Amino acid sequence: MKSRIPALLLALLATQAASLISPAYACGCGAMIPDGGSRIGVERETSVVRWDGRTEQIVMRFTVGGNARRAAWIMPVPTRATVDLADAGMFAELSRLTAPERRTRYHFLPRSGDWPFDSADGATAGAAPGAGAPAVGVVGRERLGAFDVARLTATDPAALRGWLEANGFSLPGTLTTEVKPYVDQGWEYVAVRLAPQDGNEPLRGNLDPLRIRFDSDRLVYPMRLSRMAETPQTLGLYVLADHRMEPASAIGGAEPEVTFAGRITPQQPLASLTDGKEAFLTAIEQRFPHPARIDGDHELRATAADLEEPVPVHHPAVRGVGGVPAWLLVLGAALATAAAAAATRLRRRAARTAPPA
Repeated sequence: MKSRIPALLLALLATQAASLISPAYACGCGAMIPDGGSRIGVERETSVVRWDGRTEQIVMRFTVGGNARRAAWIMPVPTRATVDLADAGMFAELSRLTAPERRTRYHFLPRSGDWPFDSADGATAGAAPGAGAPAVGVVGRERLGAFDVARLTATDPAALRGWLEANGFSLPGTLTTEVKPYVDQGWEYVAVRLAPQDGNEPLRGNLDPLRIRFDSDRLVYPMRLSRMAETPQTLGLYVLADHRMEPASAIGGAEPEVTFAGRITPQQPLASLTDGKEAFLTAIEQRFPHPARIDGDHELRATAADLEEPVPVHHPAVRGVGGVPAWLLVLGAALATAAAAAATRLRRRAARTAPPA
């Protein structure tokens, strides 16, 4: 029995440790689908949104991995949109402006990333088309760098999917169902096919950003189609407006987290979105562990007050003594005490049952 005690303690320690490790998430975009049997994973979706009360601009950039050489995605927009390429330098400028004030926040139990073998990275409705309009209308189609962009109207979800498939935009079969709320509201669509001129290179890393511009009397960020994703997603959203903004709800994801809020005077190339004028910048991060729970689009509203200080990002760390995690010392002491008590009980039992001399 004594020889089994160390093995039991080791097994108990391993069980406790395993229960405290959370798997890292891989991210994906529900509306991006690769051609053929290839695969593509959207590791991050980062967007800059500029809204001046009348016009909204969305600059989107995807960070992707996998072996796909071609892929397609679709974005609904509430009114007629224009599309052009954007300067990727604005994302570097935003990273500089929103660099967080890092502080250490200690916690007792280990979390994802605290283990050497655990990775923290992981893998307004527009006007409805008039009577007699075709089921799918082509507003325009342009070649923008590596993108084949089609701007469309639709009065029938099945016809929209049929047009996309017939024109080389391979999208999921569930699109017909998921796009119906937008069709019912008379929204239009920006369909994008990623087809680099050098088609032998897989789509990897940061793709060129696209800017989509449309009129809107409310700030809306379309998200409903992301519910088609089969893996968890993350969203990074930079909002430039007259005031500090916040999502009206979590729309089925984790609670949105504001990582920066402050008034800025943008420099180029970010100033191209604001005409060089001062704006209030709000940086928002949100996780969607279960994309199927996404139940709508993000609508953002002004907060009650324009707080202008950076929001500190707390760097978590396990509290320890001499480099040893405190929880491990406590658990080890508890297990040692339990082992000593068990050994004492065994000795007493052996003494009681031993035959008299």
